[in-house]
Amino acid sequence: MLAYRTSFPENPVDGAPLVVLLHGRGSNEDDLLGLRRFLPEDALLVTPRAPFPGAPWGYGPGWAWYRYLGEDRPEPESFEAGQRELDAFLRALPAELPVRPGPLVLGGFSQGGTTSVAYALRNPGRVAMVLNFSGFVPDHPSVRVDPDTVRGTRFFWGHGTLDPAIPFGMAEAGRARLQAAGADLVTRDYTMGHGISLEEAEDAATWIRDGLTPDT
Repeated sequence: MLAYRTSFPENPVDGAPLVVLLHGRGSNEDDLLGLRRFLPEDALLVTPRAPFPGAPWGYGPGWAWYRYLGEDRPEPESFEAGQRELDAFLRALPAELPVRPGPLVLGGFSQGGTTSVAYALRNPGRVAMVLNFSGFVPDHPSVRVDPDTVRGTRFFWGHGTLDPAIPFGMAEAGRARLQAAGADLVTRDYTMGHGISLEEAEDAATWIRDGLTPDT
């Protein structure tokens, strides 16, 4: 099982949303713990460490979900292996939690966002909500974008218009594919580079709260 960190409320309850956040390339499981303050108070936050050491691929001392080849192309074998590792982790995770979790909110930054979008599309209906901070829709044969793969999942896609790492044009292309398939998609653009701004974190928090609030 992947190594991971947690942040739980003092008195967790059954049915609490499970928020799993995936770090970006070359980072680690501590990177997104700071987003805890933006999440619903009852949420169970889990931040796993990606399965591959980044150093052999030139990503520094951190970890990676797959080897990146450029543009929207992950290296096929490592991408497939990373998805298998994430799937095994998510299937084993409920047994490690202090309560029975409710809806799954899966998301991440950059490579973590890409991995989250791909996982949701590969596993239709398993993820209630996807947070994509500056990721993309990967070009991989296992990742299909059509009405069947987007059904039942809500997507939030925030992206910097000045992003030098994953250019804004890649966001526009990926969003267009999701929208053409009929996805429940909320998009937000920010005048910034490759990162998560306070405004974006607050927008995502509002989106999560609204999505988890039952319709009345």
